[in-house]
Amino acid sequence: MTAGDAPLSDQPACPSAESGERLLPDELRAWMVLLAATGAVEQRMRTVVKETLDVSHDEFLILCLLAERPRTGLRMTQVADLLGRPKTRLTYQIACLQRSGLVSRRSVCGDKRGVEVALTDKARELLRETSTLLAGTVRQALADSMGTEQRAAMCALVPDVADTED
Repeated sequence: MTAGDAPLSDQPACPSAESGERLLPDELRAWMVLLAATGAVEQRMRTVVKETLDVSHDEFLILCLLAERPRTGLRMTQVADLLGRPKTRLTYQIACLQRSGLVSRRSVCGDKRGVEVALTDKARELLRETSTLLAGTVRQALADSMGTEQRAAMCALVPDVADTED
């Protein structure tokens, strides 16, 4: 592990935090912690997802989104909107997933331009087989990227979550 990879709890505190001077309200501090934690998770997941599923991180996000939907799938426009991705990039990613046998595409009845995407049984099985490993990777990345102060900042943003864990 390099110095840049060290968990936040092992890194020196920011000077403004040490002096007690805080310019940002708790919500903005928590947002910054959330962004940093998300970045740490994404970085770690890119490697693990490629090794275990042989798909890109963006393709993995599509699979996860479809996994939480009914077997009928979602329209491509919905997938693009929910993931905040350009439709042209999504078309390429869906084509890659389709070639791998992980998603199916079909025209939407009554809509010439509408295309619906759904997980295949192969993708469902692959996600079942790897979900424990992938969830552990997320947990570990979060644990490594957030120290006590960062967790406290997150709890300040969503206090109801902190209350339900006790």
